[in-house]
Amino acid sequence: MADDNEPGQNLVPRSTKVETALDVAGVVASAVPWIGGPVSAVLSGMSFGRKFNRVREVLDGLSSDLRDFKSEASEQYVRTEEFEELLEATLKRAAEERSAEKRAMYRSFLSHAIQSPGAAYDEQLRYLRTLDELQPDHVRVLEALSRVPEGGSGMMGSPSGTLIARLPDMPRERLDDLVNHLNDMRLTNLTSLHAMMTFHGAQDLRHAITPYGRRFLESL
Repeated sequence: MADDNEPGQNLVPRSTKVETALDVAGVVASAVPWIGGPVSAVLSGMSFGRKFNRVREVLDGLSSDLRDFKSEASEQYVRTEEFEELLEATLKRAAEERSAEKRAMYRSFLSHAIQSPGAAYDEQLRYLRTLDELQPDHVRVLEALSRVPEGGSGMMGSPSGTLIARLPDMPRERLDDLVNHLNDMRLTNLTSLHAMMTFHGAQDLRHAITPYGRRFLESL
């Protein structure tokens, strides 16, 4: 997993925090004018210190995601107090996150929230709290579980064998631990990971993702 904990990184350029925040907000506004105002309002009221580059990275990515996106509903949504609070909560988490992969997940969360407005604010906060607890490998497992199965014969198999085939670089012990954690978080209900079953039953694991797990995946 990539991180940014190497000497010399994450140092704010030679300017004050306010100047740096306004500079980043200006870049965002030049790429996506309708989101520049909320970003400026949030950044000017927050202090990230030497971790500001992490926030810049997320906002640069968000600008790229939205550069060619047009939606009146989204433009109205980003002007709401709920969005500003969600943006602030997400950027605070991104500032503390050392993993570049995890920061990319926060970026995807914000991008989806903007492009598909309408989710209840409390539900979005629940997604955000769930995201706090997850590692990128958890999401890889969820995505592997959600795959449409390929055709096959009536041979027997197990969910564990299917996941190992779909995630060949992940050790079995690591996979077991991730699935158990996902079960604990009510994202999955895969309690028969090693049970032998028909080929179709072992391959079609979409049912193991809970309704909340499916909604969470859609939020990224």
